Amino acid sequence: MEGMITIAYIVASILFILALGGLSNQETARRGNLFGMIGMTIAIIATILDHRVSAGGTFIIIIMMVIGGGIGAYLAKRVEMTEMPELVAILHSFVGLGAVLVGYATYLDPSAHLEGAEATIHDIEVYIGVLIGMITFTGSIIAYGKLKGSITGNAMIIPGRHAINATMGIICIWLGIFFVGADTSDGVTLLIIMTVFAGIFGVHMVMAIGGADMPVVVSMLNSYSGWAAAATGFMLSNDLLIVVGALVGSSGAILSYIMCKAMNRSFISVIAGGFGTTVGAAPAGDGEKAVYSPETSAEEVAEMLVDAKEVVIVPGYGMAVAQAQHTINEITKKLRGRDVNVRFAIHPVAGRLPGHMNVLLAEAKVPYDIVLEMDEINDDLPGVDVVLVIGANDIVNPSAQTDPHSPIAGMPVLEVWKSGKVIVMKRGRGVGYAGVDNPLFSRDNTRMLYGDAKASVDIILSNV
Repeated sequence: MEGMITIAYIVASILFILALGGLSNQETARRGNLFGMIGMTIAIIATILDHRVSAGGTFIIIIMMVIGGGIGAYLAKRVEMTEMPELVAILHSFVGLGAVLVGYATYLDPSAHLEGAEATIHDIEVYIGVLIGMITFTGSIIAYGKLKGSITGNAMIIPGRHAINATMGIICIWLGIFFVGADTSDGVTLLIIMTVFAGIFGVHMVMAIGGADMPVVVSMLNSYSGWAAAATGFMLSNDLLIVVGALVGSSGAILSYIMCKAMNRSFISVIAGGFGTTVGAAPAGDGEKAVYSPETSAEEVAEMLVDAKEVVIVPGYGMAVAQAQHTINEITKKLRGRDVNVRFAIHPVAGRLPGHMNVLLAEAKVPYDIVLEMDEINDDLPGVDVVLVIGANDIVNPSAQTDPHSPIAGMPVLEVWKSGKVIVMKRGRGVGYAGVDNPLFSRDNTRMLYGDAKASVDIILSNV
């Protein structure tokens, strides 16, 4: 039986690797998800059949799986695509909390009798697992609140916050030194104190990160949850959990790097926060006039789209909120039926979750071959007749290139202003999630279409 479980773990690990490979491309993402589900099913069955799980334990596990699976199925049916960032953030918190609870349970396990180097290594595994898990848990809860809107998206800047973070980090290391080798009663006390500091650190770290950096925060927390799972695997001596945790942790770290590169920021600068705070937000720069461009109507926009030869649609979080992606797809079909070349331009950090816009467009069944990344389409924008910007702000902001004092200076953006006409669909005259004014809205070739995106695109569809 032990050999069969080992084989099952190897097969599951291979399937998880294939799942990650599949998720790297839109066309293979569905297959990647299928590999992941099959791999997780094999892993769960193999774990239940492990000789270390008693008959009574198996019964409890199955009951918990039924309860958890029922809750998960209920949430999956109810959650809207616009709520996916919040859902991902809160799921990360569960992984972190799981690592914390496993850490305490493992440390207090009366059947564990380790000595010498084994005891030292085990204490280090428990301490690191609880530390990473607690930071992930509280940080993910704050990220959930920011994405949900119940907590402000602005960066919370506390005087001396870097010194505070450094102090808490030193305290956690100092407590860890005394924790290793301590007797159980003293060890639990030290573990509890560290858990409190780690929780505060997680809250403070994410609160100090501005709204424009939330895609990076989500991928960063994804990485943290992976390392927390890997630490749990070490505590439980479960090779598969170690492998899965390492896969999630490393892939999340790589994704965070890609996100940071797309925003021309370093990972350290994201952790340092301050991007997206209202303090120092740049006014409309680049010598642009302060007033917004003239308003247009949905009927006029429909006419412009029909008369164009080249159209690019830039979706943003506003499209997600309005759930306008299905109507946008219908407009795309009609325009392509009139021989209008319609393409979509996706910025790597559009929305509030890596790949958020790609998921929404895939849900609406927009053809993959006309959904292009920023680097693929930026050079074509000068030859585009009409660019339709739907609820996007910061990712089409020219001040990123023209204003060195802007909080988003140097961030690669979609250069939509180089096209013939730019139609900007916005709910109102407010700034974007980064709290930065956008001089695009004052350009001569820009027209503003205010109102709910869904209502506007419905009118456009009826007039195309």
